[in-house]
Amino acid sequence: MTGFGAADGEVAGGRLRLEIRSVNHRHLSVQLKVPGQLSDSEGAVRERLRSHFDRGHVTVSGRWLEEPGEPDAVTVDVERARALVGALRKLGRDLKLTGKVDLATVARLPEVVRVSRAETAPDASGVLALLDRAARSCVAAREREGAALCADLTARLDALAGLARQIAAAAPERLVRERDRLADAVRELAAGVAADPARLSQEIAYLADRLDITEELVRFESHLAAMREALGGNDAAGRRLGFVLQEMGREVNTIGSKANDAAIAATVITMKTELEKLREQVENLE
Repeated sequence: MTGFGAADGEVAGGRLRLEIRSVNHRHLSVQLKVPGQLSDSEGAVRERLRSHFDRGHVTVSGRWLEEPGEPDAVTVDVERARALVGALRKLGRDLKLTGKVDLATVARLPEVVRVSRAETAPDASGVLALLDRAARSCVAAREREGAALCADLTARLDALAGLARQIAAAAPERLVRERDRLADAVRELAAGVAADPARLSQEIAYLADRLDITEELVRFESHLAAMREALGGNDAAGRRLGFVLQEMGREVNTIGSKANDAAIAATVITMKTELEKLREQVENLE
């Protein structure tokens, strides 16, 4: 599911903002884009994210709203300055140039004075506390999207249940038609010769058993119940729903292969369409 969450607060004397974005992914994939000062906390950040997310491509971006108030570190390379000043004075004498080599000149010489920010790694606990706030905000957004997806999935499950009831209602009439068709075919082929009633009854029983879809419909109904149970729970259900959908697809395919009836075959096609839509939506769930 997609989601966004952000939080900012004081960390290591500065003010840090963390933003978390998540998009659909079969597994949990984490990408960090944070300031260099947070590099030591990356392992802890990745581990903490696992407590908030089970699936999805999660990107954590961080930036300083206010840089940590650490003093600049100043270093002076005295030996380099002495060598450069000596070289400049010699150059002046050789070329008979006037002017003095003063402090301002020395300060401008390359690599003599170096100014660098003393970076210390922020305490991981402060970063993680900020991460938790941003993650909770992102999860809340995902839950809102999940509620909408759940409503859509439930409506599609209701539609599938209705289609299964249509097939269950039509199945007995189909067997009667097949029985009558077989009896007519036997009479036509016998050309007036009396057929063995026991043998005809046996063939009709074989036909009824081969075309019976009661077990498939019962299993399909149990899969629908499992889907509703998973959607109504509090745990991540995406993988479970995906597995149950595969089983539902198998049952529908079997029903289609046994249909031998135009109306039932048309209903099976509609069920497959609904299952495909369900599968696409389930990919968006955690």
